[in-house]
Amino acid sequence: MTTLTPDLSALATEPERPGLLDVLEAEAVHIIREVVGELERPVMLFSGGKDSVVMLHLAAKALWPAPVPFPVLHVDTGHNFPEVLEFRDEAVGRYGVDLHVASVQDYLDDGRLSERPDGTRNPLQTLPLLDAIAEHRFDAVFGGGRRDEDKARAKERIVSLRNAFGHWDPKNQRPELWHLYNTRRRPGEHVRVFPLSNWTELDVWRYIAREDIALPSLYYAHEREVVERDGMLLSPGDWARPREDEHPTVRTVRYRTVGDMSCTGAVPSSARDVEAVIAEVAASTITERGATRADDRLSEAAMEDRKKEGYF
Repeated sequence: MTTLTPDLSALATEPERPGLLDVLEAEAVHIIREVVGELERPVMLFSGGKDSVVMLHLAAKALWPAPVPFPVLHVDTGHNFPEVLEFRDEAVGRYGVDLHVASVQDYLDDGRLSERPDGTRNPLQTLPLLDAIAEHRFDAVFGGGRRDEDKARAKERIVSLRNAFGHWDPKNQRPELWHLYNTRRRPGEHVRVFPLSNWTELDVWRYIAREDIALPSLYYAHEREVVERDGMLLSPGDWARPREDEHPTVRTVRYRTVGDMSCTGAVPSSARDVEAVIAEVAASTITERGATRADDRLSEAAMEDRKKEGYF
C-alpha cells in the first residue's frame, strides 16, 4: 500500500531562505559597490537622520574590511536639531569618514540667498548643495530618499542623472532593468544614487532593530515644548515663534523625520524604544513626510519642483 506521508527529511537540511531585509540589504550593498567601482569621486549625503545613518551603515558593510572610501556631506540649514548635529559628528568619527558641511547660513550672511517669507529653509539647501558638488567635483551623490516617501521620489531611478546645472528631467530618465545601473555621464554632470529606494519606513526601522543601529534620541518619545500650527507640532524658537493665538505646551512626542526645524513637526507618541516605534509605524496610515513636513504641503508637486532644480 502506498503511503501519502511526505518525506520531510530533505527540508531539514534546506538552507534558510533570505528574508525581505536580507534582500533589501543585498540590493543596497550591490548598488553601493557598483557606484564605488564605476565612479571616481562619490560622496554620501549625511544629516544624522535615520535613513542616512542606515545608508552609512550599509556602506561600511558593503566595503568591509576596507574603510568607507568617500566623504559625507551635510547641508546645514542653520535650523537643524542640536541633538542631531551632535549625533552627526559622533557618527562620522565612529565610521572614520570625512565630513563636508555646506552652510545655508553662510549664503544668507553674504547675500547669496535670502530668507523666505514663510521662514522655512529646506528649499534654500539646493544652491549650497550644488556648489559643494561642483567645488569638490563629486560625480556621484548617495542620498537616502525612498520611494514610499513621496510621488516624485517614487518615479526617480535608483541611479539618476543630473545635468551640468544639477537639474533633473523626470520625463527623460534612463531605463533601469534587471539591476543594471547606468552611471555614464558627461563632464560636469553627476548622478544621484538611492540605495534605499525600494525600502519603506517600516523596513528601515526593522533593519535598525536587527542591526542594533544607534539613532538621535529625538526619534523616540520624549517630553518637548511644542506649538500646534496647521495640524503640526513645531518646536518654538527663532525659526517658529509662537503667534498671538498659539500657546506652547509640553507634550510627549517623537520625530519621524529630523530635517529643518522650521518645517519639521513632531507626532504625539509613547514609543520610547525601537520595538514600540516599529509597532507605531506599522499601524500608521500616513507617510512620514505627509505627517511631519510643512514644505511638502505647499503644493501637490512641491517635492518634484524642488528636485527638478537640484534638491535631493
